[in-house]
Parts: sequence; structure tokens; C-alpha cells
Amino acid sequence: MTVDREAWRRELHLSNFVNTAYQLRDLETCAGVRRVLIVGPGQGLDAHVLRWRGYEITTFDIDETFGPDHVGSVHDMARFGDAAFDAVIASHVLEHLAVPHLDATLAEIARVARHALVYLPIAGRHLQARLYPGFGRRELSVAADVFNWLEKPDGMTPRYMQGQHFWEIGLRGFRVRDLLARFAPHFEVLQHYRNPDWLASYNFVLRSKRHVR
Repeated sequence: MTVDREAWRRELHLSNFVNTAYQLRDLETCAGVRRVLIVGPGQGLDAHVLRWRGYEITTFDIDETFGPDHVGSVHDMARFGDAAFDAVIASHVLEHLAVPHLDATLAEIARVARHALVYLPIAGRHLQARLYPGFGRRELSVAADVFNWLEKPDGMTPRYMQGQHFWEIGLRGFRVRDLLARFAPHFEVLQHYRNPDWLASYNFVLRSKRHVR
């Protein structure tokens, strides 16, 4: 997202379509999902495609620029009841929160929905080599990231992505293992993986421990 929110709202890139496709795929792995809350709807592509595929979509954002159904912060979703949704999608949202708000945000997501898709940005510049052998759907892929591994965000200063991100995956204190540990009190991690078609995104598919049947 650029600082100019109106300009960003009008933009669409290949990464938007890739991200939407993976959201659809990951939702389909979660049993019984119909009602979905999208936190940070952006340009609206995700909502449009998921509605087209039959999901009941509600959007939520702190910024009115993006025309959400509800305006507010993800760390306080008191307007929604417990298990009001089957799934919450927070794609490239949590990194916009200072660390003191993270645990409250995860607790709120786990409270209002049975499942969650949490996608997060990976720090640095990304390199990839892919090989398609030419039979079946097999491929070989190797990815590498270039950034300062010794840098540790203070969690209170938005130093990244033009001053919009407080932290990103891969930085000290925010390795994948650190995020898994932070999710653990609230969620069972069903799967986590790097998006091979959009290297800047690391994706988590979660099930709330609060609503285990």
C-alpha cells in the first residue's frame, strides 16, 4: 500500500489476483465455512470473488477509504458476537499493528470466528528459481531473501514499507517460529507455507481453539 490510499485503492496488480486465488483455495480446506469476515478489504477483489463463489462476505477496516461494511480496529471487534463468522481473513493486515495490540487482535479473531487465514509479508527482497520438469504438476522451487537478519524491530516504530509496517516475517522476534508461538494460545495451526506464486507472502491457516467442537 502506498501512502496515498486513494491511489492504492484504484490499483490492481498480479499479486492481488494471486492472493485472492490462495484465499479461495485455503478457505476451501476449512470445513463448513460460509460466513466470512474480511479484515482490510483493500480494492475489493477478494470480496467480489468470494461472493461469486457463494460465500457470505462482511468487510471490516479502520479506514473508510475502502468502503468497508463496518469501520473499526481489528483489536476490538466487540460489535461482532462470539463465532459470528465461520472464518476471518486478515491478509497483510497484522503487520500494520504495533506489537502491544497483537495478542488482543489474535484473541479477537479467535473469538469471532472458527477459522482464520492470516497472511503476512516477508521482509527484504526476494529471489526465486523455479524448474518445471514438464510432466504432471511437479516443480522445483528455491527461494531466498535478502535483508538484515540481525535487525530487530522495536514493535513500536513503523520502519518498514514506507513507514506502514511495524514488523515483517523473518526479522528477529518475528521468524515463523515466533509467530507460531504467538498463535499457539489462540489457534491450532492447520497449515503454514510460503506462497510460491507471491514470494512476499507467508500464509497461515488457523482454527480457533475457542470454538473447537
